[in-house]
Amino acid sequence: MRIIAGNLKGKKLKSPTTDKTRPTLDRVKEAVFSMVSSYTKDAKVLDLFAGTGSLALEMISRGASFCLINDREKNAISTILFNIQLTNTEKYVKISMKDYLKCLKKITQDEMLFDVIFIDPPYNSDYAIKSLQYISDNKGKVLTKDGIVVYESDKSFLDNKYDNIENLECINTKFYGRVVIKIYKWR
Repeated sequence: MRIIAGNLKGKKLKSPTTDKTRPTLDRVKEAVFSMVSSYTKDAKVLDLFAGTGSLALEMISRGASFCLINDREKNAISTILFNIQLTNTEKYVKISMKDYLKCLKKITQDEMLFDVIFIDPPYNSDYAIKSLQYISDNKGKVLTKDGIVVYESDKSFLDNKYDNIENLECINTKFYGRVVIKIYKWR
């Protein structure tokens, strides 16, 4: 696993020694970043289920100004901290070790807004739909007016409820083998 573009290009990142974290494959990451390239410069980014932090660190490498990196697993946090030190990106990130809903509620309470939000939870959970619904229900309190949400899943866990979120519109869907990427923006 590595940074694939930007000023940190080629930097190898550590993966956690647990099966609870599923790092995004380089080919999928390349596809995601070709879809979101116009959103990277000076972006404020939330990586809600960060795992290794590779998506947030890729955004920093490509010009994002700040990333809130969240994961509730202790092993993931230690991997993220290692990768932040490895890439010397400490001044661009803040770490959060919270359940995803507690993290979203804290963001709302602190009045933080993000241009790009990555949601890549465990595939067999309902965390994604609950995260998308929270963002939708709190319009203007988590995602900027021109921001996007990037959601990654396995196609076997996807159904039409992900296309029918009240305030969010799915503007792009791509399949990469079993992996599906959906991009949302405000309706």
